[in-house]
Amino acid sequence: MSNCIELDRNYISKFIPKREENSNKGTFGTVLNIAGSIYYPGAAYLSSIAALKSGAGLVRLASETNVILQTSNKTPDVTFIDMGQTDEGTVPKNGLKYIKDVQHINAISIGSGLTTLRSVKEFLDKFLKFYFKSSIPIVIDADAINLISQMSKPFIPLNSVITPHPMELSRLLKIGVSEIQSDRIKYCKQASMQFDCIVVLKGKNTVISIPNGLTFVNTTGNSALSHAGTGDVLTGMIAGLAAQGMRLEDACVTGVYLHGLAGEFASLELSEFSTLASDVLNYIPKAFKAVI
Repeated sequence: MSNCIELDRNYISKFIPKREENSNKGTFGTVLNIAGSIYYPGAAYLSSIAALKSGAGLVRLASETNVILQTSNKTPDVTFIDMGQTDEGTVPKNGLKYIKDVQHINAISIGSGLTTLRSVKEFLDKFLKFYFKSSIPIVIDADAINLISQMSKPFIPLNSVITPHPMELSRLLKIGVSEIQSDRIKYCKQASMQFDCIVVLKGKNTVISIPNGLTFVNTTGNSALSHAGTGDVLTGMIAGLAAQGMRLEDACVTGVYLHGLAGEFASLELSEFSTLASDVLNYIPKAFKAVI
């Protein structure tokens, strides 16, 4: 297919960032991860650790208070920005004030486990407007995509990627899921051009489309990735790679390929039935080693 590249190990290997010997955590970038709610605290953990395991030097998790407490009890590796909380256990509508002046951020991920409740909707609207012309690469996932689809005039910041599954893309494009699944490449391209951003349409043979028309089809992954939370892992991986200075396009194709490979490696030992998102995290290092 013209203007469509099938991803393989040789293609991906050239994008893996070099690890400088004379370095520190700042050398490999900081991810600001805005994720989680009292209902989905695991999404914040999974996306944050995935960014670190993909090479980012530092992850700052911005979330509501309960998520901060739970995540800090699970890992010593993430730093935190406590945005307070609403009575519903979500980030507050004035949450932007906690993050807009944070310095030295190299990539942002937003959406995993946030919910679509009103306070989050108001916060996201302010976030999108504030970062609309930002040069910082932004990975937009899950509930952030669902909230954007509810806007009368949806807009997405420059230098962004959205990572929908077919239902989320259906909401954005106002097209049935079955129609999208009947021609995934067509509708992934359509969304990329319509919203002027990179689109990662998840599923079997994940499709990545760039607004210039270039499209990639992934060749890794299996049904082991059909478990809750694996999308949060992918979000973190893409953000972690982008934080290291990779072009967002390259971070997307690399993250998607390695994510699928990690799922394959995990399922070889654990089976496709029993591989969980947290298991995929543990096989990210093996995926990197296989490609390097």
